[in-house]
Amino acid sequence: MNDLDDVITILATALSTARHVTVLTGAGVSAESGIPTFRDAQTGLWSHFDPEELASPAGFARNPALVWRWYAERRVKACTAQPNPAHHALADLATLVPRLTLVTQNIDGLHQRAGSPQVIELHGNIHRARCTVDGSIHTTWDYDEELPQCPNCGALLRPDVVWFGEYLPPGALEAAYAATLDCDVFCSIGTSGVVEPAASLPRIALSRGATVLILNLEQTTTARSPLFTVYGKAGEVLPRLVAAVRSMRRQQGE
Repeated sequence: MNDLDDVITILATALSTARHVTVLTGAGVSAESGIPTFRDAQTGLWSHFDPEELASPAGFARNPALVWRWYAERRVKACTAQPNPAHHALADLATLVPRLTLVTQNIDGLHQRAGSPQVIELHGNIHRARCTVDGSIHTTWDYDEELPQCPNCGALLRPDVVWFGEYLPPGALEAAYAATLDCDVFCSIGTSGVVEPAASLPRIALSRGATVLILNLEQTTTARSPLFTVYGKAGEVLPRLVAAVRSMRRQQGE
């Protein structure tokens, strides 16, 4: 089966009867809002830097001002970007199913701005900073400071994101695993499925008997139930899928 309409119908049926849906999103979703991936953001001045100079504990220790400039530029791009139809479709889907858990590898906060509640952020959030001494989290700081300081203790702040060589936040990872083990339908959207441990989540869901959708620009559209792969942009496919779920729910009288 290679017809997208048929695949959407089957997936919408699974979603409309699901008890728990888990969704994993990656950089492909943010890219449709004009936010470049980490490596794509390394243009101009930044093209001369090794990624680990800009996003690792060692790089930050050597030159925290450089790292803060890099993240300040990325934060501005995230602030000016707008949620796209994929973000809004996932927020809508959460209102159509009994339970939806949204797990993201993105750090831009666009899912929250689109209205998705309780987003599990595997890689942190560029709109937050963390104290390097007491670990306190801050959503505002002196953006004009070259080296922002913790308002509590005066120590250096760092972006509250996961860098090369760092572990994912244990609470977020545990919540993602728990949702994957519990779900009826698992959707992997806009992620290459290469970076672990997030890459293992669709496989875990499949092994537990869930219906699994893989949607990105690296797939072909095929269906071998319970695994469905779809080639396409999230902002084009997800609204169609959610509209089909809404129609089915109306027909069910729910």
